[in-house]
This record gives sequence, structure tokens and C-alpha cells, in this order.
Amino acid sequence: MSSTAEEDAMSSPLLGTSATSSPPPDTSATSSPPRVSVPDATSIYASVADEAARVVSEISGLPESRGPLRRLCGDLIRRVRLLSPLLDEIRDGGGDGFPDLVDCLDSVHDALVCARDVLRSVNDGSKIHQAYRREAILSEFTRVNEQMEKVLSEFPYKELPMSEEVHEQVELVQLQFQRAIGKIDSPDVLLIHDLAAVWVQNDKQTDPTILKRISEKLQLKSLDDMKKESVALHELVISSGGDPDDRLEEMSSLLRKLKDFVVTENPVAETSTTSKSGSVKHRSPVIPDEFRCPISLELMQDPVIVSTGQTYERSCIQKWLDAGHKTCPKTQQNLTHTALTPNFILKSLISQWCESNGIEPPKPKPPSRDKKPGKHTSSSDCDWTGINSIMTRLESGTQEEQRSAAGELRLLAKRNANNRVCIAEAGAIPLLVKLLSSPDLRTQEHTVTALLNLSIYENNKAIIVESGAIPKIVQVLKTGSMEARENAAATLFSLSVVDQNKVAIGEAGAIPPLIDLLCQGSPRGKKDAATAIFNLCIFQGNKIRAVKAGIVSHLMGFLGDPTGGMIDEALAILAILASNQDGKIAVSQAEPVPYLVEVMKTGSPRNKENAAAILWSVCAGDMGLAQAMKDMGATEVLKELAENGSDRAKRKAGSLLELIQQLDVQIGEDESSVVT
Repeated sequence: MSSTAEEDAMSSPLLGTSATSSPPPDTSATSSPPRVSVPDATSIYASVADEAARVVSEISGLPESRGPLRRLCGDLIRRVRLLSPLLDEIRDGGGDGFPDLVDCLDSVHDALVCARDVLRSVNDGSKIHQAYRREAILSEFTRVNEQMEKVLSEFPYKELPMSEEVHEQVELVQLQFQRAIGKIDSPDVLLIHDLAAVWVQNDKQTDPTILKRISEKLQLKSLDDMKKESVALHELVISSGGDPDDRLEEMSSLLRKLKDFVVTENPVAETSTTSKSGSVKHRSPVIPDEFRCPISLELMQDPVIVSTGQTYERSCIQKWLDAGHKTCPKTQQNLTHTALTPNFILKSLISQWCESNGIEPPKPKPPSRDKKPGKHTSSSDCDWTGINSIMTRLESGTQEEQRSAAGELRLLAKRNANNRVCIAEAGAIPLLVKLLSSPDLRTQEHTVTALLNLSIYENNKAIIVESGAIPKIVQVLKTGSMEARENAAATLFSLSVVDQNKVAIGEAGAIPPLIDLLCQGSPRGKKDAATAIFNLCIFQGNKIRAVKAGIVSHLMGFLGDPTGGMIDEALAILAILASNQDGKIAVSQAEPVPYLVEVMKTGSPRNKENAAAILWSVCAGDMGLAQAMKDMGATEVLKELAENGSDRAKRKAGSLLELIQQLDVQIGEDESSVVT
């Protein structure tokens, strides 16, 4: 398994570290300060230029890129190579007399490191993911091009004593980076169409012509290519904590279909054993090397990944670890931890290969824990061996093993309903609830998201609540990372579907932190918070809590910001709050009439309906607000809504029109009394 995000961040070259950096000298045993020789300027220039040149060399030595981004990678590598003469001249003394040159070279070095990291991520990454998320990855190339153009524009190469050819070449490279920034790479329309067609035909036989085009454009043409792609896609899942992309199901489906297509186009060679007379006695397909365990050399039934990224059969590597070994059998590298991560994608590929070749797919072992499969599942529905291994690490592992185990459960629970049942029956929910209090933020994120995914299965909701989860989820909502807070809000919404849980969640103090997330969260976080608040406020006591926490002013702010994307949610919550007396007073005091009349004029049918409902609640007992509504020209739009709106909208609009008529009658009577 790849290193965690936290570990990656600590070693990232973007933070200014590199593999060649020297540790600080150990002076603890010296009796006097060491004598230090001061290098001259030329040696400093040469040293920094040499570091930059080394990165250029690394980039130049990268293998030719494959997949949908190969042209972008090739262009970037070509431009970077053209900087070699500049760095060579500086290393040869072409920077004498320019005191700011070191800082400029440092900036060039940092930009080159960014370029190298982007190129490596594309080379090593999933080609299928790159095809689906092309726009997001293109932004990374744009960022690199902008950074390179900026450092070159600030580099004093024209003032350096170098040949005109070098000056012209650097100027050309800068111009190329400048053009690359403004150039929009046209999408491959046919590839986009083919990807969509594969998903639309998900349960049907996909046209082989389409699969062939995709296979060629992504350069996934052989079984070896498919192995690398499956590992890359799995690494993406693991590195993101099990939740990398909302299109993971599409990507996995495409991977399966491409693999079947590749096997069909390039059938696996068969070996035969013959009798002494030469007649064929038996034919069987050759097991691909990537499907064999490196220890037993047998077809893997339960492939797992160790910390070095190598995959083994679970039982074989577990025996190796149980014998006290701390190294990877294949690479001899030290294992940073002993957690075993299921390689679900490779397992799926093995099963498909078995089916294609008439071999019975490997069967998971029955559960070994006290928990037995319930009526909704059977022992063959779940990977009990894998779940039991995860449970062991979750219950008694180190902090890192618990983090990894929670991440695996998060991914398993997201995959299908059977997993949600099996994980609960294995006794994972109380252990996950306990981990909600972990000081490790990433563990918190995995844990609360695993509980969110488990709560989708109705019977698990009661187990989660009975395990004491609600107060701890509220605490995560208050103090966790943004991702943890967002998923905590979504979990509370899922649990609040049960009416009695609405009361418990409100009493646990969830409303104020939900309002904080509503105001400060990401767009997705705001939506999660709004949904949870709306559902909780079906209970009258929570309406009062929300009003006292000051939610109305924030909701009115959303109504005043049409670009914020929260008008739908604000209107829905205001409509339910206004049905309560305290909420009605708070909404009335917020001067909502101008916003609500504007929504009735220009909003969606549902928003017009909610706006009319809120207006009726606040205007029915306040003729001043009714007059304001009339003055803003609400009469015509109410007539239109009374004729063409939903049943609820028609009722509310009709009541408001009657209110305006009463207002007109009252005004007429007042004027008559004045004349008299």
C-alpha cells in the first residue's frame, strides 16, 4: 500500500525538501565550533544550477508517456529539455557578477520539481481516471506552465555573459510556456462519447469497436497494461482513503470490460501435457504471473498489498509476518507497517480471468469470529477473511493500523449492501464509534465516513445510535477536519431519518455546529449541513434551537446572494422554520419580503412554492408586511402562481391574494372614513 497522505506531505519536494538534501551537522560532541570555509559565488551558482540540471535530467529520462495525456506530457518534457544549455553555461561560470542569480535559480529548480511531480503522477497514474477527470488534470499542467513562464520571465538570462544561441533558446522556451497557458487543449469528443456509451450499456454487451478505440487511446492493450492499470486505480483508492471519485463505479466497470476485451483479443497461451505416445491428455490456461503469489507461485485467492506496494496471497504473507519477518519477501525492503490492504481490483480481475477460462473462481473462507451471517447474507457473499483481518487491526492495532483498517471499512461499506450487513455483523460498528475520539484527524475522517456508509442500511442505524455514536459524531462536527465535519453532517442526516433520532441529535448540540458548517463549509459541506438541518427541524424542538442559534440571518444572506448556490436550501429551511411561532417571528424581523417576492418572480417552481409559503406565514398576522408585499408588485405573480403552480403553491398564492383583497378593502374603508 502507498504511504498515507500525511506521510506524503512530510516528504513532498514541494515543501522544499529533496532526496539529496544533507542532514544538519551533529555538533553535540564537539568542544569548539567547526571551521567553515565560505564558498565563492561561482561555486554557489554552479551548485544550484547543478541541482536544477539534475531535475531536468530526471524529466528527460522519464519513459514515454502513455494514455490520454501523452501529448501534453511530451510537450512539457520537450520544453524542459531546452533549458539544459542555460544551466550548463551557468555551471561553467556564466553567472559571475549577478548576486540575485541564486534566488532565480532556486525558483527555476522549484518549478522544475513541480513539473517532474506532475509528469510522474501522470506516468504512474490510472489512464482511465485521467480520461474521466481530464479537465482537473489539465489544470495541473496549466499551473506548471504558469509557474515555468513566470520564473523564466523573471530570470536575467539576457544579462548573463552567454552565447546568443542560448539567449534565443531560453526566450523561445519562455514564449512556448506562455502560449501553452492560453492554449485550450481540445477534448477528444469521440473518447468522451465512447466512455459515456460504455456506462449507458453497463449491463449489456458493449460494442467491441468502442472498446477497441478506448483501449488504443488509453494504450491499455495487453494484460500487463491491465495489471498496471488495476494497481494504479487501486492506489488511487487507497491514497484517497477509499473515496477517490464519485465515478469510481464507472471506472471499475470500464476496467472490467477492457480486461475482458484484451483477453478476448489476446487469448492466454495454453500449455499441454502429453502422454508418452504424444496424445494430449490435458489442456489448461497458463496463469498470468501477476495473478500468482510471489511466495507460493499459486493463483491468488485473497490478494493483499503490503506497505511496499507488492501484492501477496493473504495466508502466505501472514505466515511470513507471523514468523517475525519485517521485510517484503520480493523486494527485501523494510515494511513500514504490517497492515494488509485487500487488492479488490486485482481480485476482481482474477475472478474474471477464471470465469473466462472455465476455472472455478476462488471462494472466500467462512467467518471465523463469533458473529454469524444473518438472514440477508450468506458466507459466500462477503470476504470474511478480509473483514476478520481488518477487525483485528481495528480492535488492537497501532494507530496507523487502525487508520488503515478504518479506511478499508470505509471503502468496503461504500461498495455494496452485502458488505454493510457483513461489517455490522462482524461487530465493527462499536469499534468504529470508539475510534471517533481518535486524536488522528485522518482516522476520524475514515471512521465517520465508514459509519456514514454503514448507516445507508436501515438496520445499522439503530446499532450506530445504541453504540453511543451521536455525541461523538457531534464532537467530530465541531472539531474535526473539514472533510470529517462534512461527512459527520451527512451521517447525522442519515441517522435523523428515524424520528426518535431527531430528538437525540438536537439534544446532543448538533444544531450550532451544523450552522457553522452551513456558513463556512465547502459547497458540498454547505449542502450536507443544510440537508441535516432541514431534516432535524421537522421536530419542533429543533426549530427553536435553530432559531436561537441565529440561523435565520444566515439563510437571509443566502437569499441575497444568487451566485452562492444555496437559495433552494435556504427557502426550504425558512419554510419549515416559519411554521413555528418562534421561527415566524425571527423570519418576520429579518425583512424577508423583497427577497421572497423576487423569488416568486424569477425562481424555480419549487422555490416559488416555498417563497409563497413563507410569505403566507409571516404576512397573515402582519398587515404591514402584507402591504410591503403588495407594494413590491406581488399581485400579478401570485395570480400566475395561483393558476399554474403546484397544489400547495396554488393554496398559498390564493390565501395571499385574499389577504391583499382584505388589505384593499381596509384601505378603502379608511379612506371613506377620512372623507366623511
